[in-house]
Amino acid sequence: MSEQTRKHTEVAVGVLIRMADGALLLSTRPEGKAYAGFWEFPGGKIEAGETVEQALRRELQEELGITIDGAEVWKVTEHDYPHALVRLHWCKVTAWSGEFEMREGQRMAWQQLPLDVAPVLPGAFPVLQWLSQERGLPFVAPPVVAPADAQQAS
Repeated sequence: MSEQTRKHTEVAVGVLIRMADGALLLSTRPEGKAYAGFWEFPGGKIEAGETVEQALRRELQEELGITIDGAEVWKVTEHDYPHALVRLHWCKVTAWSGEFEMREGQRMAWQQLPLDVAPVLPGAFPVLQWLSQERGLPFVAPPVVAPADAQQAS
């Protein structure tokens, strides 16, 4: 498919920030999905008729078992993965309720910058850079790793 006819997949992404220490929540992509095992900020596809906040609320309930208090779009980026051209709607989330449950068999980790976990989805690099800048930290880019399943659909 040519670049002109390739359609964006709209994705709501939560940058969950633990207020006590500013740590960021990342989780791994589940087995069976493109980039399985890569670390990412949680979220998922925006379904027809959903707002970004509605999609993020649904996805975080489905994936993590939490209910967010609210979310507003902070940044919007695009990333061209081999399996999908995505438009990522990044939302900072600082309040939620419920206990974290990894409902898709993923792992989770609270992280400070620079991150200790790897590999990280390349689409998250711009947001990690902005978060580093906001905190007055130098940006340390995670290593770029190409997964064996990069051609599979998610």
